[in-house]
Amino acid sequence: MKTIIETIDHKDQRYPTVGDWYFDEHGNLVIRVSKMSDPRYEMLVAVHELVEVLQCQRDGVSQESVDQFDKAFEEKRAKGELKDENAEPGDEPDAPYHEQHCLATSVERLLAYSLGVNWSQYADEVEAFP
Repeated sequence: MKTIIETIDHKDQRYPTVGDWYFDEHGNLVIRVSKMSDPRYEMLVAVHELVEVLQCQRDGVSQESVDQFDKAFEEKRAKGELKDENAEPGDEPDAPYHEQHCLATSVERLLAYSLGVNWSQYADEVEAFP
């Protein structure tokens, strides 16, 4: 198995997200991150996705269940049905990967601190993506 991490134009994401992971037809792990203003931001998203997928694999949470939840969540966002328009699907307690997402966010925050990234500025940029 290969792990492929790539930065792409946001419009090329599979659905409205700045970070995505999936397994391709060859069984390779693909992590796709939307192009951002600071390469450190892109790496923070990539590390988040890597930690999340590793934990999902360990805990038996399938890519399909994550994709299904995320896509349904984004449909709700598009319809204006969310209380917080900037909410992340993995933050929802009923997300099948909630615990894995929270751990990934913790690692992401620690790395941001270590890299000298202002978390508020970083979060603002992430939230600005449609």
